[in-house]
Amino acid sequence: MRMAFPGRGRQRSRCDSDRIPVMSLRTSLSAGLAIGLAAVCLRGQPLPPSHYVPVLEKTLIQNILDFWLTKTIDTQNGGYRIRVDPAGNSRGDGPKAIVTQARNVWLYSRAARAGFGDRKRLLAAAGHGYTFLTEKMWDAKNGGFHWEVDAAGQAKTKPNKHLYGQAFGLYAISEYAMASGRKDALQFATRFFELLESKAHDSRYGGYREYFAENWSTAPPSEPSYMGGGAPGIKLMNTHLHLMEAVSTFYRASKLPLARERLLELIQIQSNAVVRKHLTACTDQYEEDWTPRLDGANARVSYGHDLENIWLLVEASESAGVPYHALNDLFRELFQYSLRYGWDTERGGFFYTGWFRQPADNRNKSWWVGAEALVSALTMYKIFKDPRYYAVFEKQWDFLNRHQIDWKNGEWHDTVLPDLTVRGDKAHAWKAGYHQGRAMIESLRLLKEVQPPATATAVNSQR
Repeated sequence: MRMAFPGRGRQRSRCDSDRIPVMSLRTSLSAGLAIGLAAVCLRGQPLPPSHYVPVLEKTLIQNILDFWLTKTIDTQNGGYRIRVDPAGNSRGDGPKAIVTQARNVWLYSRAARAGFGDRKRLLAAAGHGYTFLTEKMWDAKNGGFHWEVDAAGQAKTKPNKHLYGQAFGLYAISEYAMASGRKDALQFATRFFELLESKAHDSRYGGYREYFAENWSTAPPSEPSYMGGGAPGIKLMNTHLHLMEAVSTFYRASKLPLARERLLELIQIQSNAVVRKHLTACTDQYEEDWTPRLDGANARVSYGHDLENIWLLVEASESAGVPYHALNDLFRELFQYSLRYGWDTERGGFFYTGWFRQPADNRNKSWWVGAEALVSALTMYKIFKDPRYYAVFEKQWDFLNRHQIDWKNGEWHDTVLPDLTVRGDKAHAWKAGYHQGRAMIESLRLLKEVQPPATATAVNSQR
């Protein structure tokens, strides 16, 4: 059945006439931020947050949750069969990876706890995945999750341990424990957190060592990491970003003092160590002591990760019970950098990556970048009350609604190319329902918290 297309009849905004002159920006914004935000179109009459609530709820329930609930639950082998082609057809059995198996446990649990969809059905789907994680993907001898197993969970196709995958395991089980109220799930999450503390936490330099052999010994240099980065000692901004969200959720569930201590440490890393101060942008690879690797392809910025980092730092700070306001300048500058170099001024939406201080050269639009941009823009609007951040949200949503969301076959297209053609499977080893489902849940929360923005005319008349 073809779904209705929310907002298809609404006209695009006329950016040339609505653009705000640089000199009219608030003096509290830096000159760099002015350059970025001046390129963002403000409608003469922005749509109120209440307009988007039913649209995003429909997207979450009908386009995202229904897709994953009907097409991927593996009733024969357990877990989820995350192999679906662009048209929504199953590609059959295949290996199951900890990252996407855990992400869907998280999705069903979080949607149930937030009150979206059929709670009983969602918790059953989450429990189905939880059983596969703890009985098939868990290493009963050494502890921790294998990176990948076969379809039935009998063979360990990629047995080693990477903290990126472990982070999603902790994230999923902590969320499931809160959604279901199962004490045994929280106990499992607590034992797992303690295992990561003993095996992977770096008490000397901070953060976590990431890549290990199956028995938690150092992986040999001859075995490349599942996440790239070369030598086993490399630390990634990406991994620590997801460790921060995982520990944030675990602390909410457990209130374990050590979890709060580690969360504060991860906040420091994500707001300082991974930020290149001469750019105010993040880079990904680091030596064990957090010396950045900036050679070759490391001298690039991933706009989606920087945008995601903003709102996850806010969430982590709130979880830990500490103010985030001391990071406001960082938030402004991170958002500005991505807006200046990674924003599509013609169609809206953020591109994928680019070299330092250069316009994006990978101009593809990824589903997850667009999803994270929605939450980041609304978070910035909530903090700073500047309507231009709301305009970023509106234009990003407009692009997703028109080009990335598949209203015919369900779910979101993996990638939209510069010519607006699409590519990529709907479900694969790196694509579950997590980014886009979470973006809908978090955006709905924020839309209900913020006030409608002033019109562009009213904004200009006050300056």
